[in-house]
Amino acid sequence: MIKDIKGLHHVTSMASDAARNNAFFTDTLGLRRVKKTVNFDEPSIYHLYYGDETGAAGTVMTYFPFDHMMRGRPGVGEVGETQFAIPKGTLSYWKDRLTSQGVAGLKADTIFGANRLRFSGPDGDGLALVEKADDGRSAWTGAGVPDDAAIRGFAGARLSLHDTAAMEELLGFMGYQRAEKEGNVTRLVIPNGNGADTIDLEALPQTTFARQGAGSVHHIAFAVEDRAAQLEVRKALMDTGYQVTPVIDRDYFWAIYFRTPGGVLFEIATNEPGFNRDEDTAHLGQALKLPQRYEPLRDRIEAGLVPLAA
Repeated sequence: MIKDIKGLHHVTSMASDAARNNAFFTDTLGLRRVKKTVNFDEPSIYHLYYGDETGAAGTVMTYFPFDHMMRGRPGVGEVGETQFAIPKGTLSYWKDRLTSQGVAGLKADTIFGANRLRFSGPDGDGLALVEKADDGRSAWTGAGVPDDAAIRGFAGARLSLHDTAAMEELLGFMGYQRAEKEGNVTRLVIPNGNGADTIDLEALPQTTFARQGAGSVHHIAFAVEDRAAQLEVRKALMDTGYQVTPVIDRDYFWAIYFRTPGGVLFEIATNEPGFNRDEDTAHLGQALKLPQRYEPLRDRIEAGLVPLAA
């Protein structure tokens, strides 16, 4: 069994409008934009990162905003819901805040004993705020959100699947343990995680497969401390029969990817070197940062990107 995974590292989704996406996560949810860069494979579009003050693993939601991209169709074989942790007793604050800002799809419920507020992002993204007691992580207090209500990072994510057995077996191999089951949802928890330590598996045997588009999660990333641990995880996965990519340098972390039995794309990402490798913490996310190979094209790239509010 793999013992190096600490919980979630980041979740990467797709959007149809960069400015609207930026406004939603910084102004509505109060997260910090910790990096403004480009898609390393398609530098004509942004890659935007939102999280806590430093972009710590387990707090970062990232987006590829493709202009006018068709909206995705929810279904199985995807991350159906990304869950953010908020302090216990603050759900009413968030309900009022999101209602006042016209956020769609608001629905309060309780699952596994925790109060939750589900809502939609600008492209129909499946999102939720989950009350979590004793979350010791510090919050970024942007856009007027008070510290005692602000998002602490991820709580976890829900995967939508036809059948959950193979995914539960894989996550068990990755160090997750079954905690409890409620209806058609099974909760798995990583012991001694980074706070973003739960994965919910929702069995939807009659649901059609998702079609990726704006609002869809592209991949979900799990955190390991460093490159040595990542190589151990890669070897363990390959020895078990998974087809895992070589290690890829993403400037702010090192990444490997593999496709799971349920169709969800998994990434294993390192906590090193972090988002302050090319700009100091006080100014994270302000300047457009490019991979070195794209620096000769900076003027052309910048000319093609829509300006974003600070």
